[in-house]
Amino acid sequence: MAARSVILGVDLGTTSVKAALVEPAPGDPSGFVVLASCARAARAEAAAQIAAAGPQGQEQDVSRIIQALNTCLADLPRQLLQDVCGIGVSGQMHGVMFWKTGQGCEWTQGGAYPVFEPRAVSHLVTWQDGRCSSEFLASLPQPESHLNVASGFGCATIFWLLKNSPEFLKSYDAAGTIHDYVVAMLCGLPRSLMCDQNAASWGYFNTQSQSWNSEILRTSGFPIHLLPAVTEAGSVAGRTSCAWFGIPKGTQVGVALGDLQASVYSCMARRTDAVLNISTSVQLATSMPPGFQPAQTPDPAAPVTYFPYFDRTYLAVAASLNGGNVLATFVHMLVQWMADLGLEVEESTVYSRMIQAAAQQRDTCLTITPTVLGERHLPDQLASVTRISSSDLSLGHVTRALCRGIVQNLHSMLPFQQLKEWGVDRVIGSGSALSRNEVLKQEVQRAFPFPVSFGQDVDAAVGAALVMLQRNLNQRES
Repeated sequence: MAARSVILGVDLGTTSVKAALVEPAPGDPSGFVVLASCARAARAEAAAQIAAAGPQGQEQDVSRIIQALNTCLADLPRQLLQDVCGIGVSGQMHGVMFWKTGQGCEWTQGGAYPVFEPRAVSHLVTWQDGRCSSEFLASLPQPESHLNVASGFGCATIFWLLKNSPEFLKSYDAAGTIHDYVVAMLCGLPRSLMCDQNAASWGYFNTQSQSWNSEILRTSGFPIHLLPAVTEAGSVAGRTSCAWFGIPKGTQVGVALGDLQASVYSCMARRTDAVLNISTSVQLATSMPPGFQPAQTPDPAAPVTYFPYFDRTYLAVAASLNGGNVLATFVHMLVQWMADLGLEVEESTVYSRMIQAAAQQRDTCLTITPTVLGERHLPDQLASVTRISSSDLSLGHVTRALCRGIVQNLHSMLPFQQLKEWGVDRVIGSGSALSRNEVLKQEVQRAFPFPVSFGQDVDAAVGAALVMLQRNLNQRES
């Protein structure tokens, strides 16, 4: 047993990898202290491995994600890593990657301690993937689940690969999210293991029976041998097979969690809280009462969905595809325009300058609907700009309107009055895009009819650690 109850939390996000070391607060069994944390950009975007995916294909290079993870852990205090007695992992939901069992990684000596490097793996097809058209999705069998199936969902992607590149699927015998993969490699699992949170995010999973729609999938020719085994969120997946970055061999590793649920877990102090996470995308979530069960027939037009949380409870979630990625698209557009004019400027410089300009522009009549990526309940919706006047065309006006539009789009999905009716009396803001953007914070505070406070950039990593920390405390008490 380590001298201290230090837990490592890891979050494998779309744009960055984050890690945090957490331990219980002295004298406060319900409190915690973040001892150290770090974040590193993944920069993992990659061309689609199957040409038929076209420009809508959104994939990431798994090796680059793991490289960012290794860099993150190497920057944490070595002495604290040696005291780690549990590891919690979370990451981007919905996405899917493939690997060969027993060949998914190679452990090598990375400096003083062993590290693992991906070997027989595919790219990660992310939640942002758009290769599954509305027509293709309509051709798929109806799921026995309360959740719809959308492009970017693991099972939809596998169906698409089955139709467009069946030989690709024959190269692998295991599948999971990127965070399921990391847990499998750390523990040397003989089969991919997934929690119910991530299974629900793939589609074709029944949260009441806690099982895949195996018969529906089998009848459609789906390769069900690729489906991971499923266990409840908060369970232990296994133990580390090597002394990873000095973390002792044999350390408990939790089954990988959804990043949304992990973020909410780190922020939601009471049931009357709602958690607003703005990172690459946006989620607004609040917990439903114990015993709540969603209707078992999916509604494709419903903007609010119910995701499994912990202990068989649910979160009501408005999940927008348009968040920090919209701001990134705007920055990229400005940089490209300037390059076309013969001017070179860093994206980071543009981002900081446009936030400064918007901070000085406290209001605007310009209206931007920022749905450049559509929404899952409105996949064909595009963005628009209205109420354009010559006095509202400055960088400050446009950036202010864009930040406001991101918040107002969320309000159109889940009216904030509805939160009041559910008993919500406070909002906790979290996520990298929100923590780094003062204008976005102002627009959030302006829009919500109750107090708003803000968390940290590493909330999901902290949440993954806290789930393991709570498990350890419960084991000691019992």
